[in-house]
Amino acid sequence: MSDGRWSDLTARVLSASVLVTIAAVEVWLGGLWFEIFIGTVCGLMIWELIRMIDPERRGVAIQLAILTGFAVVLSYHLPPLYKLPCLVAPALVGAGQINRARGIYVLFALWIAMSGLGFISIRENLGFGWMVWLILVVVATDVAGYFVGKTLGGPKFWPRVSPKKTWSGTVGGWVAAALVGTVFAHYAGFGIAFIVVSVLASMASQIGDIVESATKRGFGVKDSSNLIPGHGGFLDRFDGMMGASVFVLLAGLFYAPGGM
Repeated sequence: MSDGRWSDLTARVLSASVLVTIAAVEVWLGGLWFEIFIGTVCGLMIWELIRMIDPERRGVAIQLAILTGFAVVLSYHLPPLYKLPCLVAPALVGAGQINRARGIYVLFALWIAMSGLGFISIRENLGFGWMVWLILVVVATDVAGYFVGKTLGGPKFWPRVSPKKTWSGTVGGWVAAALVGTVFAHYAGFGIAFIVVSVLASMASQIGDIVESATKRGFGVKDSSNLIPGHGGFLDRFDGMMGASVFVLLAGLFYAPGGM
């Protein structure tokens, strides 16, 4: 084991500990506190997105960050018919304000906003247990992928898009998610199907990570920002959560084992 291989571990652990503590408190509190937290995170991701694709629009980045964060919180309290227009509006406004990659911005802005609404809906409608499950699945996927990939190495998963990811780390993430799903299924009585759902949520989180990595590579950016030492920015840290959040919302239309 070389020092270089694990050189970023200390920073990753420290910053992750702070993030986990803050997120745990917000998830526990729920309600308006959690909504504001999610709105703030979504706003920060919009700010990072614009800095990444059109860095000269710094003022616009701040304005759209505030607008998106407000729209995410507001959308949860609107009737179903108005939720989507509320989330689409900031994306369309942003498309008219930036000068580059408008299509990419709109897609990412919608993804960020919809996943933000997903987080709030999961916590407030499905309950604390579902939110904890989602977080643990994504964290287990990420942590297992990091350590298994660093330890075993092997063939790269998709070197052109994410040169550090390996097949061993990817599969390790699936196994970790299955273990999380097994524990929750056992105590909640959901059955083996819930383990499959957990693995699929893990895959969705990895897809979110890949999409963000591909976008950064397309713009020649290593990290979305340097706000989180060892992890880059909030887009780097929450891309997997966003993928998993959207998956859970879609899966909930077909598979709803009950409240937790």
